[in-house]
Amino acid sequence: MAQPRKTVTSLRSVRPGRVLVHLDGEPWRTLPLEALVRAGIGVGAELDRQRLRVLRRELRRLEALDVATAALRSSDRSAAEITGRLAARGVAGGERERALGTLERAGLVDDARLARSRAGVLAQLGAGNALIRDDLERRGLGADEIAAALAALDPEAERAARLAAVRGPGVKTARYLVARGFAEEAVEAVVADWPPGAIP
Repeated sequence: MAQPRKTVTSLRSVRPGRVLVHLDGEPWRTLPLEALVRAGIGVGAELDRQRLRVLRRELRRLEALDVATAALRSSDRSAAEITGRLAARGVAGGERERALGTLERAGLVDDARLARSRAGVLAQLGAGNALIRDDLERRGLGADEIAAALAALDPEAERAARLAAVRGPGVKTARYLVARGFAEEAVEAVVADWPPGAIP
């Protein structure tokens, strides 16, 4: 025997973007307004299987977007990082792709922009290209984005020379530059400009 269909008898806003749905005069659930609108659920609508299916799909979509935007609140993240966060929260593959696509279209996720800005920050903090490349790779950024970000920086040898000018010539400075990911050629160029005897 088929169950009787429930009818939406009222919708009451309980907080911004959230609505309490009453079915047949009884409180049912508090749901996102956007999901209700997309599912075509309003006063007088019957909650049949089709509408419930659409509602569930919209709720999954909104949950995926909530998880993804929460990850962006503290800092910029790559598409790979967002996808990883969504997977860790159990968001299905199709929903992950849709959420990521929405954020990319909105300009909230942009791997090329992230690569450029992160590389610039690390360069300002005295990182060489190897350290910058490693950081960007760990964030899941692609080879093209990384290459473009490194190309946009001042040449590595110039950055190494500026650091060495602040730290002064000597073995400690040379070791520091190597530890900070500067290429051997960049360090050798800096050392070549030091006065004789700076490195015993």
